[in-house]
Amino acid sequence: MRALFRALLRATRLLPALALALAGAHVAAQPAGARAGNGATPATPATPFPDDPVRSAVEQFLARQSAGLPGKVSIQVVPPSGGRAPECEAPDPFLPPGGSPWGRVTVGVRCGGERPWIRYVQARVGVLTDYYVAARAIAPGEPIGSADLQVRQGDLAMLPRAVVTDPAQANGAVAATRIAAGSPLRADLLKRPAAVRNGQTVSVTIEGEAFQISSEGKVMNDAPTGGSVQVRLKNGQVVTGLVRSGDTVVLQQ
Repeated sequence: MRALFRALLRATRLLPALALALAGAHVAAQPAGARAGNGATPATPATPFPDDPVRSAVEQFLARQSAGLPGKVSIQVVPPSGGRAPECEAPDPFLPPGGSPWGRVTVGVRCGGERPWIRYVQARVGVLTDYYVAARAIAPGEPIGSADLQVRQGDLAMLPRAVVTDPAQANGAVAATRIAAGSPLRADLLKRPAAVRNGQTVSVTIEGEAFQISSEGKVMNDAPTGGSVQVRLKNGQVVTGLVRSGDTVVLQQ
């Protein structure tokens, strides 16, 4: 009897420790989110680029700057490093001198208020466009026709400056230097054949909203169609106009 009593006494003393162990195991088995009090869920990380009026202003500014570019334009404004940037009142974006509206772009933003300041924002403007390469090797002085052009597609920011994006820029031109097959055609590698030449007599037309006056004069420099040319009129006056054809120069008022 005494032995049975001692065994029961020991079991009673172990019950609290056993209960605590079971309770701990139960808590550890619960999902991490369930341990947060009052049914709370883990916090959502803060967005790296919170709503910023400067971003909208820069995007709109770059959209306007790239409106005349050929191809499909995409704009990505880089978030400020280190989190949220200081507040900028009445943001007024601008391109620093020498800045390009495509590729990797640095945009200055004038911030108003009592103490105006300037913030600089990084952006990437991609322009996916058609451009043209030489379908064959072209020697200096050779005329270029549509058969000499092959179309490619690429990002304007990754292409040479003045790359030809419209076949009309190259058709009828001549090579100013040797152009290797497959090389991108550039405006500075081409020249238009002269439509008028120095000393040539041309018809000079002055056009206005409700009038047109014609005269004659002598060309003072070679120029292609659409090029600028100086002409000495019969009365000795020198005027500047655009070559319309091989014998006509137009002055616009």
